[in-house]
Amino acid sequence: MILKFIKSKSKQVLALLLLIMGLACNKQAKEIVVTPNDYHKAVDKITAIMVHDIFSPPVASRIYLYPNVAAYEIICKEDQSYKTLVGQVNGLTSIPNPKTNENINFKVAALTAYFDLGKELIFSEEKIISYRDSLYNSWESLDKDTFRVSKEYGLEVANHIKQWMGQDNYKETRTMPKFTVNSEEPSRWQPTPPDYMDGIEPHWNKIRPIVLDSASQFKPKTHPEFSLEKNSDFYKELIEVYEVKNQIDKSGDASEEIKIAQFWDCNPYVSTHKGHFMFATKKITPGAHWIGICKIACKKDNADFSKTVYAYTKTSIGLIDAFISCWDEKYRSNLIRPETLINQHIDEDWTPVLQTPPFPEYTSGHSVVSGAASTILTSIFGENFSFDDDTELPYGLPVRSFNSFYDASKEAAMSRLYGGIHYRSAIDLGLKQGLNVGQFVVDNLDMH
Repeated sequence: MILKFIKSKSKQVLALLLLIMGLACNKQAKEIVVTPNDYHKAVDKITAIMVHDIFSPPVASRIYLYPNVAAYEIICKEDQSYKTLVGQVNGLTSIPNPKTNENINFKVAALTAYFDLGKELIFSEEKIISYRDSLYNSWESLDKDTFRVSKEYGLEVANHIKQWMGQDNYKETRTMPKFTVNSEEPSRWQPTPPDYMDGIEPHWNKIRPIVLDSASQFKPKTHPEFSLEKNSDFYKELIEVYEVKNQIDKSGDASEEIKIAQFWDCNPYVSTHKGHFMFATKKITPGAHWIGICKIACKKDNADFSKTVYAYTKTSIGLIDAFISCWDEKYRSNLIRPETLINQHIDEDWTPVLQTPPFPEYTSGHSVVSGAASTILTSIFGENFSFDDDTELPYGLPVRSFNSFYDASKEAAMSRLYGGIHYRSAIDLGLKQGLNVGQFVVDNLDMH
Protein backbone atom coordinates (compact mmCIF):
# COMPACT_ATOMS: atom_id res chain seq x y z
CA MET A 1 0.00 0.00 0.00
CA ILE A 2 2.77 2.37 0.96
CA LEU A 3 4.69 1.38 -2.16
CA LYS A 4 1.71 2.16 -4.37
CA PHE A 5 1.33 5.52 -2.66
CA ILE A 6 5.01 6.37 -3.26
CA LYS A 7 4.78 5.31 -6.89
CA SER A 8 1.64 7.39 -7.34
CA LYS A 9 3.25 10.45 -5.79
CA SER A 10 6.38 9.95 -7.87
CA LYS A 11 4.32 9.95 -11.03
CA GLN A 12 2.60 13.15 -9.90
CA VAL A 13 5.94 14.80 -9.12
CA LEU A 14 7.34 13.68 -12.47
CA ALA A 15 4.28 15.01 -14.29
CA LEU A 16 4.61 18.29 -12.42
CA LEU A 17 8.29 18.55 -13.32
CA LEU A 18 7.53 17.83 -16.97
CA LEU A 19 4.81 20.48 -16.92
CA ILE A 20 7.18 23.04 -15.42
CA MET A 21 9.87 22.16 -17.95
CA GLY A 22 7.35 22.43 -20.76
CA LEU A 23 6.19 25.84 -19.56
CA ALA A 24 9.80 26.97 -19.29
CA CYS A 25 10.51 25.78 -22.82
CA ASN A 26 7.42 27.52 -24.09
CA LYS A 27 8.49 30.71 -22.36
CA GLN A 28 11.95 30.48 -23.89
CA ALA A 29 10.50 29.81 -27.31
CA LYS A 30 8.41 32.97 -27.40
CA GLU A 31 9.37 34.90 -30.52
CA ILE A 32 10.41 38.54 -30.34
CA VAL A 33 8.07 40.22 -32.80
CA VAL A 34 9.21 43.61 -34.11
CA THR A 35 6.73 45.47 -36.31
CA PRO A 36 6.97 48.36 -38.79
CA ASN A 37 5.18 50.45 -36.18
CA ASP A 38 8.08 49.88 -33.78
CA TYR A 39 10.36 51.46 -36.37
CA HIS A 40 7.96 54.36 -36.96
CA LYS A 41 7.90 55.00 -33.22
CA ALA A 42 11.71 55.01 -33.09
CA VAL A 43 11.89 57.58 -35.90
CA ASP A 44 9.16 59.66 -34.25
CA LYS A 45 11.13 59.59 -31.00
CA ILE A 46 14.25 60.91 -32.71
CA THR A 47 12.17 63.63 -34.39
CA ALA A 48 10.63 64.69 -31.07
CA ILE A 49 14.06 64.90 -29.45
CA MET A 50 15.39 66.95 -32.37
CA VAL A 51 12.53 69.41 -31.92
CA HIS A 52 13.33 69.63 -28.21
CA ASP A 53 17.08 70.05 -28.79
CA ILE A 54 16.64 72.51 -31.71
CA PHE A 55 18.75 71.35 -34.64
CA SER A 56 19.08 73.39 -37.82
CA PRO A 57 17.56 71.88 -41.00
CA PRO A 58 20.90 70.73 -42.51
CA VAL A 59 22.09 69.14 -39.26
CA ALA A 60 18.72 67.44 -38.77
CA SER A 61 19.11 65.75 -42.16
CA ARG A 62 22.38 64.22 -40.96
CA ILE A 63 20.70 62.90 -37.82
CA TYR A 64 18.14 61.04 -39.92
CA LEU A 65 20.73 59.59 -42.28
CA TYR A 66 23.11 57.46 -40.25
CA PRO A 67 20.68 55.54 -37.99
CA ASN A 68 18.56 54.64 -41.01
CA VAL A 69 21.57 53.46 -43.05
CA ALA A 70 22.73 51.26 -40.15
CA ALA A 71 19.28 49.66 -39.84
CA TYR A 72 19.02 49.21 -43.60
CA GLU A 73 22.38 47.48 -43.95
CA ILE A 74 21.36 45.00 -41.24
CA ILE A 75 18.04 44.30 -42.95
CA CYS A 76 19.93 43.54 -46.18
CA LYS A 77 21.64 40.66 -44.36
CA GLU A 78 18.27 38.99 -43.77
CA ASP A 79 16.13 40.10 -46.72
CA GLN A 80 17.97 39.32 -49.94
CA SER A 81 15.49 41.37 -52.01
CA TYR A 82 17.22 44.51 -50.69
CA LYS A 83 20.75 45.39 -51.81
CA THR A 84 23.55 46.86 -49.75
CA LEU A 85 24.56 50.50 -50.19
CA VAL A 86 28.24 49.49 -50.20
CA GLY A 87 29.75 50.51 -53.52
CA GLN A 88 26.80 52.81 -54.21
CA VAL A 89 27.32 55.59 -51.67
CA ASN A 90 30.46 57.53 -50.88
CA GLY A 91 32.89 55.90 -48.46
CA LEU A 92 30.72 53.14 -46.97
CA THR A 93 32.39 49.75 -46.44
CA SER A 94 30.71 46.43 -45.68
CA ILE A 95 29.28 45.96 -42.21
CA PRO A 96 30.45 42.89 -40.24
CA ASN A 97 28.74 39.60 -41.03
CA PRO A 98 26.85 37.94 -38.18
CA LYS A 99 28.32 34.77 -36.70
CA THR A 100 26.64 31.88 -38.49
CA ASN A 101 25.95 29.93 -35.30
CA GLU A 102 23.94 32.72 -33.70
CA ASN A 103 20.14 33.00 -33.87
CA ILE A 104 19.94 36.73 -34.62
CA ASN A 105 16.67 38.62 -34.81
CA PHE A 106 17.67 41.10 -37.50
CA LYS A 107 14.82 43.50 -36.71
CA VAL A 108 15.98 43.74 -33.11
CA ALA A 109 19.53 44.28 -34.34
CA ALA A 110 18.34 46.99 -36.77
CA LEU A 111 16.53 48.94 -34.06
CA THR A 112 19.46 48.49 -31.67
CA ALA A 113 21.77 50.07 -34.26
CA TYR A 114 19.22 52.80 -34.92
CA PHE A 115 19.00 53.73 -31.24
CA ASP A 116 22.75 53.61 -30.69
CA LEU A 117 23.50 55.96 -33.60
CA GLY A 118 20.54 58.19 -32.80
CA LYS A 119 21.81 58.57 -29.23
CA GLU A 120 25.19 59.64 -30.61
CA LEU A 121 23.67 62.39 -32.76
CA ILE A 122 21.27 64.19 -30.42
CA PHE A 123 21.84 66.11 -27.17
CA SER A 124 19.10 64.74 -24.88
CA GLU A 125 20.47 61.21 -24.74
CA GLU A 126 18.42 60.27 -21.69
CA LYS A 127 15.21 60.61 -23.68
CA ILE A 128 16.23 58.03 -26.27
CA ILE A 129 17.87 55.77 -23.66
CA SER A 130 14.67 55.64 -21.61
CA TYR A 131 12.58 54.68 -24.63
CA ARG A 132 15.18 52.19 -25.88
CA ASP A 133 15.47 50.45 -22.52
CA SER A 134 11.71 49.93 -22.31
CA LEU A 135 11.90 48.00 -25.59
CA TYR A 136 15.04 46.14 -24.48
CA ASN A 137 13.30 44.93 -21.31
CA SER A 138 10.33 43.72 -23.30
CA TRP A 139 12.48 41.83 -25.82
CA GLU A 140 14.74 40.32 -23.16
CA SER A 141 11.75 38.99 -21.22
CA LEU A 142 10.63 37.08 -24.31
CA ASP A 143 13.92 35.50 -25.38
CA LYS A 144 17.01 36.42 -23.44
CA ASP A 145 19.55 34.63 -25.64
CA THR A 146 18.18 35.89 -28.96
CA PHE A 147 17.97 39.40 -27.57
CA ARG A 148 21.57 39.26 -26.37
CA VAL A 149 23.11 38.15 -29.67
CA SER A 150 20.85 40.48 -31.67
CA LYS A 151 21.76 43.46 -29.51
CA GLU A 152 25.46 42.63 -29.74
CA TYR A 153 25.27 42.45 -33.52
CA GLY A 154 23.32 45.71 -33.73
CA LEU A 155 25.94 47.49 -31.63
CA GLU A 156 28.74 46.01 -33.74
CA VAL A 157 27.15 47.39 -36.90
CA ALA A 158 26.48 50.75 -35.20
CA ASN A 159 30.18 51.06 -34.37
CA HIS A 160 31.04 50.35 -38.01
CA ILE A 161 28.67 53.07 -39.22
CA LYS A 162 30.07 55.48 -36.62
CA GLN A 163 33.48 55.14 -38.24
CA TRP A 164 31.99 56.02 -41.62
CA MET A 165 30.04 58.87 -40.06
CA GLY A 166 33.19 60.25 -38.45
CA GLN A 167 34.75 60.78 -41.87
CA ASP A 168 32.04 63.10 -43.28
CA ASN A 169 33.81 66.36 -42.25
CA TYR A 170 31.08 67.34 -39.77
CA LYS A 171 33.49 67.60 -36.83
CA GLU A 172 35.88 69.68 -38.88
CA THR A 173 33.17 72.17 -39.84
CA ARG A 174 32.37 72.77 -36.16
CA THR A 175 35.62 74.70 -35.76
CA MET A 176 35.49 76.66 -39.02
CA PRO A 177 34.93 80.44 -38.84
CA LYS A 178 31.52 82.07 -38.70
CA PHE A 179 30.06 83.57 -41.84
CA THR A 180 31.31 87.10 -42.49
CA VAL A 181 28.61 89.62 -43.37
CA ASN A 182 29.52 92.24 -45.97
CA SER A 183 26.90 94.96 -45.64
CA GLU A 184 28.73 97.25 -48.06
CA GLU A 185 27.50 95.20 -51.01
CA PRO A 186 23.73 95.79 -51.33
CA SER A 187 23.03 92.36 -52.83
CA ARG A 188 24.64 90.32 -50.06
CA TRP A 189 22.75 88.64 -47.26
CA GLN A 190 22.36 90.42 -43.95
CA PRO A 191 20.99 89.02 -40.66
CA THR A 192 17.25 89.57 -40.30
CA PRO A 193 14.91 90.47 -37.45
CA PRO A 194 13.96 89.80 -34.76
CA ASP A 195 17.18 88.17 -33.56
CA TYR A 196 19.68 89.07 -36.32
CA MET A 197 21.31 85.66 -36.01
CA ASP A 198 24.55 84.66 -37.75
CA GLY A 199 24.27 82.67 -40.96
CA ILE A 200 23.66 79.01 -40.11
CA GLU A 201 26.00 76.29 -41.40
CA PRO A 202 28.08 78.34 -43.89
CA HIS A 203 30.39 75.35 -44.42
CA TRP A 204 27.73 72.70 -45.03
CA ASN A 205 28.92 72.26 -48.62
CA LYS A 206 32.03 70.64 -47.14
CA ILE A 207 30.01 67.78 -45.67
CA ARG A 208 30.57 64.56 -47.63
CA PRO A 209 27.65 63.93 -50.01
CA ILE A 210 26.12 60.46 -49.97
CA VAL A 211 25.32 59.86 -53.63
CA LEU A 212 26.22 63.16 -55.30
CA ASP A 213 29.69 63.47 -56.81
CA SER A 214 30.09 66.92 -55.25
CA ALA A 215 28.11 69.63 -53.50
CA SER A 216 28.08 71.73 -56.69
CA GLN A 217 26.97 68.93 -59.02
CA PHE A 218 23.50 70.42 -59.50
CA LYS A 219 24.40 74.07 -59.27
CA PRO A 220 21.23 75.93 -60.32
CA LYS A 221 20.91 78.62 -62.93
CA THR A 222 21.92 82.06 -61.65
CA HIS A 223 19.12 84.15 -60.15
CA PRO A 224 18.14 87.44 -61.86
CA GLU A 225 20.90 89.99 -61.53
CA PHE A 226 20.50 92.15 -58.46
CA SER A 227 19.00 95.51 -59.32
CA LEU A 228 16.65 98.00 -57.71
CA GLU A 229 15.72 99.45 -61.08
CA LYS A 230 11.95 99.17 -61.32
CA ASN A 231 12.00 97.51 -64.74
CA SER A 232 14.57 94.86 -63.78
CA ASP A 233 13.59 91.20 -63.33
CA PHE A 234 15.01 91.19 -59.82
CA TYR A 235 12.96 94.19 -58.70
CA LYS A 236 9.82 92.66 -60.18
CA GLU A 237 10.37 89.57 -58.05
CA LEU A 238 10.94 91.75 -54.98
CA ILE A 239 7.70 93.65 -55.60
CA GLU A 240 5.85 90.37 -56.08
CA VAL A 241 6.83 89.28 -52.55
CA TYR A 242 5.69 92.65 -51.19
CA GLU A 243 2.36 92.65 -53.02
CA VAL A 244 1.51 89.01 -52.29
CA LYS A 245 1.89 89.68 -48.57
CA ASN A 246 -0.24 92.84 -48.82
CA GLN A 247 -2.95 90.89 -50.62
CA ILE A 248 -2.83 88.20 -47.96
CA ASP A 249 -3.30 90.88 -45.30
CA LYS A 250 -6.50 91.99 -47.04
CA SER A 251 -7.78 88.41 -47.18
CA GLY A 252 -7.22 87.83 -43.48
CA ASP A 253 -5.81 84.96 -41.42
CA ALA A 254 -8.28 82.47 -42.89
CA SER A 255 -6.87 82.78 -46.41
CA GLU A 256 -5.61 79.69 -48.18
CA GLU A 257 -2.20 81.32 -48.64
CA ILE A 258 -1.84 81.79 -44.89
CA LYS A 259 -2.79 78.15 -44.28
CA ILE A 260 -0.24 76.95 -46.82
CA ALA A 261 2.52 79.19 -45.46
CA GLN A 262 1.95 78.06 -41.88
CA PHE A 263 1.60 74.37 -42.78
CA TRP A 264 5.00 74.29 -44.49
CA ASP A 265 6.77 76.76 -42.19
CA CYS A 266 8.99 74.06 -40.64
CA ASN A 267 11.22 76.59 -38.88
CA PRO A 268 12.77 74.76 -35.90
CA TYR A 269 13.15 77.97 -33.89
CA VAL A 270 10.69 80.86 -34.21
CA SER A 271 11.28 83.60 -31.65
CA THR A 272 8.62 86.01 -30.45
CA HIS A 273 9.46 89.26 -28.69
CA LYS A 274 7.01 91.07 -26.42
CA GLY A 275 8.47 94.02 -24.56
CA HIS A 276 11.46 92.76 -22.62
CA PHE A 277 10.37 89.13 -22.94
CA MET A 278 11.27 86.62 -25.62
CA PHE A 279 9.93 83.11 -26.07
CA ALA A 280 10.55 80.51 -28.75
CA THR A 281 8.25 78.17 -30.61
CA LYS A 282 9.90 74.88 -31.57
CA LYS A 283 8.85 73.01 -34.70
CA ILE A 284 10.01 70.29 -37.05
CA THR A 285 12.42 71.03 -39.89
CA PRO A 286 11.57 70.68 -43.62
CA GLY A 287 13.37 67.33 -43.66
CA ALA A 288 11.36 66.13 -40.66
CA HIS A 289 8.14 67.05 -42.46
CA TRP A 290 9.11 64.82 -45.39
CA ILE A 291 10.19 62.04 -43.04
CA GLY A 292 6.68 62.35 -41.60
CA ILE A 293 5.23 62.01 -45.10
CA CYS A 294 7.38 58.90 -45.59
CA LYS A 295 5.77 57.42 -42.49
CA ILE A 296 2.28 58.26 -43.78
CA ALA A 297 3.06 56.58 -47.12
CA CYS A 298 4.50 53.45 -45.47
CA LYS A 299 1.41 53.05 -43.32
CA LYS A 300 -1.02 53.59 -46.19
CA ASP A 301 0.97 51.10 -48.28
CA ASN A 302 1.01 48.57 -45.41
CA ALA A 303 4.77 48.36 -45.91
CA ASP A 304 6.47 45.53 -44.04
CA PHE A 305 9.49 46.13 -41.80
CA SER A 306 12.06 45.84 -44.59
CA LYS A 307 10.24 48.20 -46.94
CA THR A 308 9.70 50.68 -44.11
CA VAL A 309 13.41 50.82 -43.32
CA TYR A 310 14.20 51.03 -47.04
CA ALA A 311 11.80 53.96 -47.56
CA TYR A 312 13.18 55.95 -44.62
CA THR A 313 16.77 55.27 -45.69
CA LYS A 314 16.32 56.26 -49.32
CA THR A 315 14.39 59.39 -48.30
CA SER A 316 17.01 60.43 -45.73
CA ILE A 317 19.78 60.01 -48.33
CA GLY A 318 17.90 62.37 -50.65
CA LEU A 319 17.36 64.87 -47.85
CA ILE A 320 20.98 65.23 -46.82
CA ASP A 321 22.23 65.45 -50.41
CA ALA A 322 19.55 68.06 -51.14
CA PHE A 323 20.66 70.18 -48.18
CA ILE A 324 24.32 69.90 -49.21
CA SER A 325 23.43 70.98 -52.76
CA CYS A 326 21.22 73.85 -51.59
CA TRP A 327 23.63 75.19 -48.97
CA ASP A 328 26.43 75.12 -51.52
CA GLU A 329 24.44 77.59 -53.59
CA LYS A 330 23.19 79.66 -50.66
CA TYR A 331 26.64 80.72 -49.53
CA ARG A 332 27.96 81.07 -53.08
CA SER A 333 25.25 83.45 -54.32
CA ASN A 334 24.84 84.93 -50.82
CA LEU A 335 21.67 86.79 -51.80
CA ILE A 336 19.85 89.26 -49.57
CA ARG A 337 16.38 88.37 -48.25
CA PRO A 338 13.18 90.16 -49.39
CA GLU A 339 12.45 91.38 -45.88
CA THR A 340 15.70 93.34 -45.71
CA LEU A 341 15.23 95.08 -49.07
CA ILE A 342 11.55 95.85 -48.53
CA ASN A 343 12.31 97.41 -45.13
CA GLN A 344 15.21 99.40 -46.58
CA HIS A 345 13.63 100.65 -49.80
CA ILE A 346 9.86 100.18 -49.82
CA ASP A 347 8.17 99.90 -46.43
CA GLU A 348 10.10 99.94 -43.15
CA ASP A 349 7.12 98.49 -41.25
CA TRP A 350 6.55 95.52 -43.58
CA THR A 351 6.90 92.05 -42.05
CA PRO A 352 6.64 88.65 -43.73
CA VAL A 353 4.00 86.06 -42.79
CA LEU A 354 6.75 83.69 -41.66
CA GLN A 355 9.89 84.55 -39.74
CA THR A 356 12.82 84.83 -42.14
CA PRO A 357 15.34 82.02 -41.44
CA PRO A 358 18.97 82.98 -40.68
CA PHE A 359 20.80 82.14 -43.91
CA PRO A 360 21.05 83.52 -47.47
CA GLU A 361 18.03 83.46 -49.77
CA TYR A 362 18.97 81.60 -52.95
CA THR A 363 17.89 78.85 -53.46
CA SER A 364 14.91 78.01 -51.26
CA GLY A 365 15.85 75.14 -48.96
CA HIS A 366 12.30 73.85 -48.63
CA SER A 367 11.91 73.90 -52.42
CA VAL A 368 15.11 71.92 -52.98
CA VAL A 369 14.38 69.39 -50.24
CA SER A 370 10.75 68.96 -51.32
CA GLY A 371 11.78 68.35 -54.92
CA ALA A 372 14.27 65.68 -53.87
CA ALA A 373 12.03 63.95 -51.33
CA SER A 374 8.99 63.90 -53.60
CA THR A 375 11.03 62.29 -56.41
CA ILE A 376 12.37 59.58 -54.12
CA LEU A 377 9.01 58.81 -52.51
CA THR A 378 7.42 58.62 -55.96
CA SER A 379 10.06 56.07 -56.98
CA ILE A 380 9.02 53.93 -53.99
CA PHE A 381 5.23 54.33 -53.84
CA GLY A 382 4.21 55.46 -57.32
CA GLU A 383 3.17 58.49 -59.36
CA ASN A 384 -0.38 59.10 -58.11
CA PHE A 385 -0.04 58.17 -54.47
CA SER A 386 -2.60 60.33 -52.70
CA PHE A 387 -2.27 60.93 -48.97
CA ASP A 388 -3.54 62.97 -46.05
CA ASP A 389 -0.69 64.85 -44.43
CA ASP A 390 -1.24 65.04 -40.67
CA THR A 391 2.42 65.82 -39.90
CA GLU A 392 1.61 69.24 -38.47
CA LEU A 393 -1.23 68.19 -36.16
CA PRO A 394 1.03 68.33 -33.06
CA TYR A 395 1.62 72.01 -33.88
CA GLY A 396 -2.06 72.88 -34.07
CA LEU A 397 -2.37 72.82 -37.86
CA PRO A 398 -5.05 70.80 -39.69
CA VAL A 399 -4.54 67.94 -42.14
CA ARG A 400 -3.90 68.80 -45.78
CA SER A 401 -4.55 66.33 -48.59
CA PHE A 402 -2.49 65.78 -51.73
CA ASN A 403 -2.95 63.73 -54.90
CA SER A 404 0.77 62.97 -55.19
CA PHE A 405 4.15 63.66 -53.64
CA TYR A 406 4.87 66.09 -56.47
CA ASP A 407 1.71 68.06 -55.67
CA ALA A 408 2.90 68.36 -52.08
CA SER A 409 6.35 69.51 -53.19
CA LYS A 410 4.89 72.25 -55.40
CA GLU A 411 2.76 73.54 -52.54
CA ALA A 412 5.71 73.41 -50.15
CA ALA A 413 7.77 75.47 -52.59
CA MET A 414 5.03 78.07 -53.10
CA SER A 415 4.60 78.41 -49.35
CA ARG A 416 7.87 80.35 -49.33
CA LEU A 417 6.38 83.09 -51.52
CA TYR A 418 3.20 83.22 -49.42
CA GLY A 419 5.38 83.33 -46.33
CA GLY A 420 7.27 86.35 -47.67
CA ILE A 421 10.71 84.82 -47.26
CA HIS A 422 11.73 83.94 -50.86
CA TYR A 423 11.69 85.38 -54.35
CA ARG A 424 10.08 83.51 -57.23
CA SER A 425 13.38 82.34 -58.78
CA ALA A 426 14.56 80.75 -55.52
CA ILE A 427 11.31 78.78 -55.44
CA ASP A 428 11.07 77.67 -59.07
CA LEU A 429 14.76 77.01 -59.64
CA GLY A 430 15.13 75.55 -56.16
CA LEU A 431 12.37 73.03 -56.87
CA LYS A 432 14.09 72.10 -60.14
CA GLN A 433 17.40 71.72 -58.31
CA GLY A 434 15.76 69.37 -55.83
CA LEU A 435 14.09 67.32 -58.57
CA ASN A 436 17.50 66.90 -60.20
CA VAL A 437 19.10 65.78 -56.93
CA GLY A 438 16.25 63.36 -56.24
CA GLN A 439 16.39 61.88 -59.74
CA PHE A 440 20.14 61.40 -59.47
CA VAL A 441 19.64 59.49 -56.21
CA VAL A 442 16.95 57.32 -57.81
CA ASP A 443 19.05 56.65 -60.92
CA ASN A 444 22.22 55.80 -58.99
CA LEU A 445 20.91 53.70 -56.10
CA ASP A 446 19.95 50.10 -56.80
CA MET A 447 18.44 49.18 -53.45
CA HIS A 448 15.43 47.01 -54.27
